[in-house]
Formats: sequence, C-alpha cells, structure tokens
Amino acid sequence: MVKLTINGINVEAESGSTILTAADSVDIYIPRLCYHPDLPSGVGIKTTGNVFRGTQLIKNVRQETEYEGCGLCAIQIEGREGLHHACDTEVEEGMVVFTETSEILAHRQQKLSLILANHPHACLTCTQREGCSREPCPPNVPVDERCCEKFGRCELQKVAEYVGIREDTPRYKPQKLPKIEDEPLIVRDYNLCIGCTRCIRACSNLRGVDAIGMAFDGEQLIVGTTAQSLGESGCKFCGACVEVCPTGALLDKEVIWADREGVLLPCVNNCPLEIDIPRYIRLVAAGDYSQATAVIREKAALPSVLAHICHHPCEEKCRRNDLNGALCIMGLKRVAVENDTGKWKPDLSVASSTGKRVAVVGSGPAGLSAAYFLSRLGHDITIFEEQQEPGGMLRYGIPTYRLPREVLDTDIQVLIKMGVKIQTDTPIGEKITIPKIKDDFDAILIAIGTQTSKHLPIEGHDLHGVYGGLDFLRKVNSGEKTASGKQVIIIGGGSVAIDVARTSIRLGAENVKLTCLEASDEMPAHEWEIVEAVEEGVELHNSWGPQCILGEDGKVVGVKLVKCTCVFDETGCFNPSFDEETSQTIAADTVFLAVGQSVDLTKISKGLDLPQTESGTLATTENTWETQVSGIFTAGDVATEPTSVVEAMATGRQAASQIDAFLGGTGTLLEVIAEEPVVTHHIGRDEGFYKWSRAELPLLSLDNRLTSFDEVELTLSKELAIKEAQRCLQCELRLKITPPTPPPEAWILFDVEHIQSIPQGPGVFTLADQEKTILIIKGTANLQSTLKEQLTLQPNAKLFKFEEDPMYTQRETELLQQYVQDHGKMPGEDELDDLF
Repeated sequence: MVKLTINGINVEAESGSTILTAADSVDIYIPRLCYHPDLPSGVGIKTTGNVFRGTQLIKNVRQETEYEGCGLCAIQIEGREGLHHACDTEVEEGMVVFTETSEILAHRQQKLSLILANHPHACLTCTQREGCSREPCPPNVPVDERCCEKFGRCELQKVAEYVGIREDTPRYKPQKLPKIEDEPLIVRDYNLCIGCTRCIRACSNLRGVDAIGMAFDGEQLIVGTTAQSLGESGCKFCGACVEVCPTGALLDKEVIWADREGVLLPCVNNCPLEIDIPRYIRLVAAGDYSQATAVIREKAALPSVLAHICHHPCEEKCRRNDLNGALCIMGLKRVAVENDTGKWKPDLSVASSTGKRVAVVGSGPAGLSAAYFLSRLGHDITIFEEQQEPGGMLRYGIPTYRLPREVLDTDIQVLIKMGVKIQTDTPIGEKITIPKIKDDFDAILIAIGTQTSKHLPIEGHDLHGVYGGLDFLRKVNSGEKTASGKQVIIIGGGSVAIDVARTSIRLGAENVKLTCLEASDEMPAHEWEIVEAVEEGVELHNSWGPQCILGEDGKVVGVKLVKCTCVFDETGCFNPSFDEETSQTIAADTVFLAVGQSVDLTKISKGLDLPQTESGTLATTENTWETQVSGIFTAGDVATEPTSVVEAMATGRQAASQIDAFLGGTGTLLEVIAEEPVVTHHIGRDEGFYKWSRAELPLLSLDNRLTSFDEVELTLSKELAIKEAQRCLQCELRLKITPPTPPPEAWILFDVEHIQSIPQGPGVFTLADQEKTILIIKGTANLQSTLKEQLTLQPNAKLFKFEEDPMYTQRETELLQQYVQDHGKMPGEDELDDLF
C-alpha cells in the first residue's frame, strides 16, 4: 500500500493501482468516458488493421497509431508539469494530486467540446430536456441532431452535465454514417460513436473474441468490425460491447430498460421455476453433470421429470433464436440428470426439525414440489395420495412414451430419503377428511390437480363409445386392459387430446382423427407434439366443431362437424363462431372428449366450507396460496386451472414458502446445493460460431413408436451435448460487468438540521433510502414545510435533494416521467400498473 493525498484528503491505495481508482475509493469523482472498471486503460491502445462499418471498408493507413484517451480524467500532480491521465497514472508514495483546478476544469470542457462536435447533442443543451421522450420535440430540432433513445440514462449525458458544456461548442453536423439494424440482437449506429474504444477492449481483453477493431484513415481513429457482418467478424453476440458503450452507438434490439434484466436473460425470466439455466448449461459444456444437476435441483424438486416432459418455455425466448435457433435447453437438462453421479447429495441439506407437521393432499407435481422444499426447511411432511402409487397426473395422466415411470420414481425416491412420508391408497373424504387432518397437522396443502374430463353437452354425448380423454389415459396408465376402437375421433386440440390420439394408435386403432376448433397455428398443443402425432398417423381436422355425435342402437357411429370460423371474440374471450352451412360427417366407433379438465372438490370439501372461484378452482386470499380457511393452502391446477407440469411445480414451491412463513419461519427456501461458481468473463473466439446449428433430440424409430410405449424422445450424446452447450450466448455474463461510476448526485442527509437550511419557496424534492432507492418525487409550494411533514410520513427516507422551481407541478411531472422511463414504475411502487 502507498499513501498519497488527493485534493488534500489522505488516501491509502494498493501499489500499482491508478490515481482514478484511488480517488474512487474515497468518493472523489474524476470524470471519465474511455475508462471502464473492468477494462484495461484505453490510453495507448493501437490500431488493429482495416475495419468495416457495414459494407464500408475503412483502410488503416498507418500502423501502430495510438489512442490518446478521452482526456476527461485529467489531473495535476505536484512537482510534475502539465496534465496527466488519472486512468493510467499509477499511484506513488507521497504523491500530491489535484483534480479540480481551474486549468483542469477548462481542459475537460475543451475535450468534451471536441467529443460533442461529432456527436448529436441538441437535447443536452435544451431547456426542456428533463422528462422529455424526444418525440415530439417542442423546439423542433432535426431528428439527426437529437440524442438517442438512451437519453435520460446516457453516460455521456451525465458526464457532460457534470463537466459542463461550453457555450462555444460547435453545432453537430450530421455525418450520415451507417446505422446497421438488420443484424441479430444489436443495433450499431456509427453516428453516435465517440471512439472511446471500450467496445474493442471489452471484445478483446474481457471476452477474448476480437470481433471489433480500430483503424486510422489518415484523419481520425475509427472503430468498426473486423469483417462486414458481426457473424463474419467472429462476434458471439454476448452483448459486452453494448454493456460498456457510454453512448447509443451500440444498443440492444427491443430491450425495455425497466425490464432490462428479464429481457437480457429471457431463459431464466421465462422459466416458471427461475432455474439458473445459463449456469447449468456452462457446467454441461464443461462436462460437470452432477453440478449441473445440483443447479437444477436448487429450484426444481423433480429434475428428472422436467428433463423429459417440460414444455421448455425457456427455449421460446432464447436470444439465440435471433441467430439460428434456440439452444436445446431441455435436452441439455436431460443429459445432465442422466449422467449425474450424485456428487451433490451430501450438500442436499435438511434443516433441524421445527416440530411442525404439514399434510400435503395429492402427490402430483405441485404437491411433490411443496413437500420437497418444506422438508428441506425441517418440517415433518406427510403426503396423502388416493391412488396406489405416488405421482398423481405424472404417473396416471402422462403416457410412458413421454415419461417413463422409472424416471418419476427416481425423483420421488429422493423425497422419501429426505424423510417425506407418502400414504398411498388414501382417498380424502372416504378414509379420512380434511377436518380430521387439520386436527393432526399444523398446515395443509391441497394439490389434487384437475382429475375429471370435461364433457360436451351435445346430442349423443351419452352414447356407448364416448369417453373422457383423461379417463382413458388414466386407465391405460394404470395398467388396466384397455382397447381403443378402430375408427377413433378425438375432439380437442390440446396436449391431452394429442396424448389420447397417440395412445390410441399404440393400442391398435386403424384410423385416428383429431378435430378441434382452432386453426393449425392456434392449437393449444405444442408444435413438436403435433408434428410427432402427425408422423405417427394422426389426421388433423382443424377449424371444425362437433355439432352432435351420431349413434345407432345406442352406439357411436360418427360425428357431425360444422366449420368454425373464429374461436375467440374481439375481446379475446372464448366465444367460437360457426358457419352452419358448412358441415361434414366422419364415421367413428369411438369418440374421446379432450376439451379440458375440471376439479371435483366434493370429497375434499366434506365437513369443511372451502369457497371456490367461478371457474371451479379453490379460492385463495389476495396474492397468496392460502385458501379462505386459515392454515389450508392450495397449489397446482386445483388453484390455477390446468397449466403445465413446470408451472404446477412453481406454484408448489411458492406455496411452500408461504406455509413456512405461516408456521413461524422466514419463508426463505433452503436452495443452495451446487458449489459457488467461479465467474470468468473470457469466452474465447470460435470461428463460425454464428452458424453453429441446433442439436435436435434423436427420436425412436417410427416403427417402434407405432408398436410400443417406449419413450419417443431420446438423449443427446455427451459429445453433441457439449457442442450444443457451447452455442450458448452466455447472456448472464453481461450482467456481471461492473457498472461505471456515475457522477455524484447532490444528496443531503434527511434530518431536521438539513431541512432547516433549505428555502421555504416552491420546488420539487426527491426522497431516497440509504441505498439511494427513490421513495418519492413531489412538487410543493413550500419545500421546507413539506419536507418537515415527510420526516414522519417517510420513516425509511435517509437522503433528499431538491430543486427550486416556481413551476413545481410541471417539474414534478417531468421528473416522474423520467423515472418511469428508467424504471417502468412509479417511485415506491412495485408495478407499472400502479400508474393506472
């Protein structure tokens, strides 16, 4: 460590560190634009060769030309002549540094003026800039002279406001440089580039990709890509360059700033369980399958089940879709769990017993998920299941060609070894009632799912040969000897309907037709299962609805269908319209109704008043999974109507948290299993990365699919899985880049002494907590008086700032608009909806 003084303040800094980082350590702000805390200094970096701005080639006419830096971090050192860069001047013992002399301030403004001469900046000097959305523009400044969409949160803007813009700064003259918007994920607008070289250093030093370079064209240094397109340049679309850019020269496509993390990490954001997908994909890429499984298990009680039947909503939003197809995320999950050695098991800790007992009614995905997390918290869990074996709809509703029973049993055994007790063959309402359970347990979770097929009230629905689709699947999956007819019609377009159709084929049906109201691109079933069903011989009849089921001698002989012209009305509600003049009749000896499921609460409610919603699900108190009977909670389809397995598991996990809080716990789930990751920013260069194609899951041969219930989707090889995992854009690494230090804001301690010193006139004030989270922005006719009132009204407020302004109402509106643009919500609120 060395000792020095900066502006008269004694500072102790690590030897080899720079004056800039030493100043930051004691909250002395020195302006900077080319400097970034995660990057080496830009001062002195050399040209790399020819570069491109789109198709425009910029030839490098002089090798080894050095970048001189932005010059804004200029400082003076006692005993040395001239100004020095704080960003690349190392500290020395006894050094005396000055950062705010008049010479320095003038130099910074002169350097800023040179930057702004080549950058649109009309908005920075506009008197109406606060809260402005740039469109419409009150002063009617030409569009290409205005600031970009980062206005209000732009680093250049904040630095310019701190340094001060000279009055003689020349007006920006549009240069008509390329703006490239037709490539994946990133927009490049070279009109906004200030040549700070951050993007070059992020791509080279931080990521090791080297897709961006710098050339000297004889007049100036120019930043561009090393080939005409990002892909050809070797770009891996990680977004590090966008993250470090201090202007709008590099922007994300379609990223809403207020929901930035969710948009930049859509796989996690779109996963109902919020599994750390990038982390386990990186572990798969490294061949560490046990740790990958541990990461999955931190949020998912049934990782093996999910690896086989999750409908993978994460893949729908994967940012790699913008290149050439999403990662095969579910396939990688499956490779992890199937190659898991169980190394994580010693880390699957269970807390000491709380002495609290929780009953879980139903052993489907929601019930098992809740049981897993509650057991880890030390609660004594007993699951009551009416069937002979646990699993609920996972065992009795999903065919084995999708979910082999040994896969389900693997996950259930983990719960049993944790101490979860499962009482099968225990139908509630017959052998035992909820009131009786309530006497013996401290809390109850009802997670019985939707066990009953909905029936259509149409002519012929009671004919022999008409069955509920879910009832049919339950019999088949229970091992009952069940025969399908030869000429089968399934009415419905969801996943259950598809499963019924594919099961019928495996049971020997000669002709299987599926008819539904929806057009082919509107079907609720997933595209991949529809494709597999058609491959197996299922014939689709889209946009047809059943008018009646035809029969002779009490038996089904066919179905009369009418053309459906529209499924939903103008408000988006289910309200199908038909063309009664267009109809067809299809012969059949068996009809399955797969138009949805419902819940039967008759037995569950025996001896207890459990209010239901209009749709028949259990009613809960606001924003919780607790029913209107204290201590009785619900989760899964019985609470939400039919969803997916992963969504049901998510509700079980949420309910577990709320049950723990009800029992006196913190509500914080015990999740950590995997080892703490070592984060590296380096991802390396891979030629042709942008063209690497997606690995698709191998499928069982069609012949075997038609004659057996063997699983259809198979597992990727380890080699292919590692290659597929390496396709990941590693979006999450971007969120680990350190934000640059912003110029200081004029916060004042929120106490009587400091309030007493401010004016009593009109203006606007902002209150914040200790972490500078904004709590309120408010205009008032008397700043001092209103702030004194807020001392009692805002107990969490620790800091404040204010502006005097006679037009305080207008100013309040401007500041609130700016806040909403940046955060997507009002100060102190959780949701944007609160605005309305």
